[in-house]
Amino acid sequence: MAALGKIRKRGVTLVIVIGLGLFAFIAEEAVRSCEATKNQQRQQIGEVLGKKVNVQEFQTLMEEYEEVLKMSQGRENFSEEELNQIKDQVWNQFVSNQLIEAEASKIGLTVTDEELQNIMKEGTNPMLMQSPFVNQQTGRFDVTQLTKFLADYKKNAGNPQVAEQYQRIYNYWQFVEKQLRTQTLAQKYQSLIANALLSNPISAKMAFDGQTTESEILLASLPYSSINDNDVQVSDADLKAKYGENKEQFQQTIETRDIKYVDFQVEASAADRAELMRTMEDAYEKLGSGANPAEVVRKAQSQFPYTGIAATKKAYPSDIAAMIDSLSVGQTSRPFETKSDNTLNVVKLLAKTLAPDSIEYRQIQVGGASPEAAKKSADSVYNALKAGANFEEIAKKYGQTGAKQWLTSAMYENSSTMDEESKNYLNSLQTLAVNDFKNLEFTSGNIVLQVTARKAMVDKYDVAVVKHTIDFSKQTYSDAYNKFSQYVSENKTLADLEKNAAKFGYTVKERKDMLNSEHNVAGLRSTRETMKWIFDAKEGEVSPLYECGNNDHLLVCAMTKIHPVGYRDLEAVKDELKQEVLRDKKFEILKGKLAGVKSIAEAEKAGAKVDTVKQITFGAPVFLSSVGASEPALSGAVATVKQGAFSKAPVKGHAGAYVFQVLKQGPREGAKFDAKEQELQLSQRASQAAGRFMQELYRKANVVDNRYLFF
Repeated sequence: MAALGKIRKRGVTLVIVIGLGLFAFIAEEAVRSCEATKNQQRQQIGEVLGKKVNVQEFQTLMEEYEEVLKMSQGRENFSEEELNQIKDQVWNQFVSNQLIEAEASKIGLTVTDEELQNIMKEGTNPMLMQSPFVNQQTGRFDVTQLTKFLADYKKNAGNPQVAEQYQRIYNYWQFVEKQLRTQTLAQKYQSLIANALLSNPISAKMAFDGQTTESEILLASLPYSSINDNDVQVSDADLKAKYGENKEQFQQTIETRDIKYVDFQVEASAADRAELMRTMEDAYEKLGSGANPAEVVRKAQSQFPYTGIAATKKAYPSDIAAMIDSLSVGQTSRPFETKSDNTLNVVKLLAKTLAPDSIEYRQIQVGGASPEAAKKSADSVYNALKAGANFEEIAKKYGQTGAKQWLTSAMYENSSTMDEESKNYLNSLQTLAVNDFKNLEFTSGNIVLQVTARKAMVDKYDVAVVKHTIDFSKQTYSDAYNKFSQYVSENKTLADLEKNAAKFGYTVKERKDMLNSEHNVAGLRSTRETMKWIFDAKEGEVSPLYECGNNDHLLVCAMTKIHPVGYRDLEAVKDELKQEVLRDKKFEILKGKLAGVKSIAEAEKAGAKVDTVKQITFGAPVFLSSVGASEPALSGAVATVKQGAFSKAPVKGHAGAYVFQVLKQGPREGAKFDAKEQELQLSQRASQAAGRFMQELYRKANVVDNRYLFF
């Protein structure tokens, strides 16, 4: 009871303490929750139809597609540009799949397993034709080969020697099957829309007449260019009215941004070039005096290695190949510059030979307990073959087939390195006579070699190449960086950047309507941090200095305009609107000149230029060489005027005002109406029109693309 009394006395204090404890607990949980939400947001690469796309999810799709391409194309890796293309392909495919699946689910449209099986049995789908399961005799996908592979895949799952290869093919097939489903679903959905657009004999006849009824006219034209723009007054009210009239044209579904920027590329100084020239002159002297070409090339740090193997001119860079033609054997070129790859070069032609481009050969590898034992066994094999023994039979004794195989120049002449044993092996292949044998000694054993055929004798060249990029030095880069850094630090606004650029020797450039789906800024590599800044900056802000490109560019940007999703404001489209208003006003002026004109002769007196224009149809815009423009409005107007008649009113075109008289009008010679064929053409056009449904779905899907934050 005493304890209860004490608690009651301190009740207020306890309530406060408990309340603070609960608040701390709730606050801690709230902080954790907020932190977890932020972490999730930081991992979101985009959004489609309200569904968040996690970066790990997208990365998995990327890696899956890369593996498929590597396997189907026999590639090991991809360039930066190719990886960017892959990212775009994967993203676009992902978005399309999400949109199609959402629409299909609303109407219960699916792809059944039976449909998929039928596609495989038919075996003509292009995706199936790229798979490893094509029957070479029929040229079609063979589902039995797939079934056998899947069975073998299960059997070999525990075999480490083949499991990896089986897994790669299995993953490839899983990708193909998934793509087949999504592709078929999209085709079914598009077909559903296309079949809702019907044709009929009446519309078919109208379309046929529009395509085949031709008119020849006498045209009088007054081009807008005949009126100086300065003679036409365009007010703000005119622009505002035109904006209201054409506002729907200025709707955009993706935010874009305008920037101005200064990009400076650091280049080698005169001192840098002089230092490199000393290296090249030294290489020239040593090659000319007969020094070991491999050593000279290595010490000069040439980009093009010396292998000592004669190669066709295709193996050399284009500038080196061109220089080879001007050299005689033993001659060394003076150092010369190649602008296209920014290099200095020295070339020595060591030898020129006539050698086969393709060599058929066979070989037997002979090992032993020691190099001596291997040589002894190889000598026995060599002597037996020289005496007429059967090559395949001896090869079988050493666990080999001795099968013939072809070696082409392209298979080895682009190698970046070449050890002495490989060099000896290739030279032996090139110099051996047909049906001759050679016993080659290697560290790992011997090879008994026979050349069985030689084809396509071509010129091959043994060339020592010293090719070196004209690089800038650390001091040159430091000087350039300090100067650019001073420019950025002293000019904190766009106005100052523009005003003082010339003083520092820089030029301010402009880029409008940048998308965050682009992979670089100003065409430069390694600009992801700059992209992040651009799509986080506010109008008027100036970026910090960025080092980018191949570590040879300095960049600063200024945000000039943000165009959000919705309608672009009048100021952003002012120039475009002004051209529209100028055209309207010029037409009214020219229309006044043609007022009351009832013949070509009267139009000519009013200053119009007269031409004869033939083969005008309603189905295609007529191109007028006199004004250099296509005029669909004129094609439509001509179709409403009968032969011999004069146009009722001046026609407003893209490039001028026109009146005309129809000289001839009638069906094109040889044109015959086929209702079924014409309806088929209209159906095909409807199908093409239906194919544009994806644009509308995309517009309504509220797609968010934040890939630039991660890649």
